[in-house]
Amino acid sequence: MSYRNRTAALASAAALAGSVVWLAAPVARAEVVDVNYQCKTPIGDKSAVSPIDIKGVRSGSGYRITMSWQKGVSSSPVELGKGAMTPSATIALGGADSGTLTVTGPANDAAVPANSPIKINDLSGTYTPKKSGEVTFTAGVLTIKALGTTTTCTPTNDPGPSLKLDVTAASGGGTTDSTQGGGSGSGAELPQTGPEDSAVALGTLGGTVLLAGAAGTLWLTRRHRSARAGH
Repeated sequence: MSYRNRTAALASAAALAGSVVWLAAPVARAEVVDVNYQCKTPIGDKSAVSPIDIKGVRSGSGYRITMSWQKGVSSSPVELGKGAMTPSATIALGGADSGTLTVTGPANDAAVPANSPIKINDLSGTYTPKKSGEVTFTAGVLTIKALGTTTTCTPTNDPGPSLKLDVTAASGGGTTDSTQGGGSGSGAELPQTGPEDSAVALGTLGGTVLLAGAAGTLWLTRRHRSARAGH
């Protein structure tokens, strides 16, 4: 095989190895789930169904979890002025982990008319896994505080998980962080397709393959020169 053909073969092997690592990377599986909320309000019980979307992206040693409502829930008999309503919610963890994660968000940025569904802004929080594996995230209780009152909305239809995420625990373990919520998050973020550790592994493997390719090229070059000197 000529020097040029051997070099091309080594480059192809490096590209193929990288492709194998990407294909093996864990993926997130997100699904919009209809949640039937039964709400306890200061003026009586109310119910509403809203599709819930939960997304997760790697953030440092944990994952930024964002929960989105596609329809409004509950309502108020009086207008809620800008900043009068503050929401929070819990997300039930399952699979490789258990417990709940609290997600929070900003107050309403516009007035909510009387007797109209209350649209909840995206809520977010940071989840730090205790174990590596697949963790499920399912909508839990929604709490709305407004004008000195508290409304709690509880799912009653046993909704399935809105997100299944393959997580990697930090070395030495960790705890579920239910206090670092806040911010509206980005509802347009795509599910994480693999932890950063996979990218690091890819870089390490790619570097190893490339180093091997460079060593092979150097050896072929020296051999080629030695052969020419012998002649």
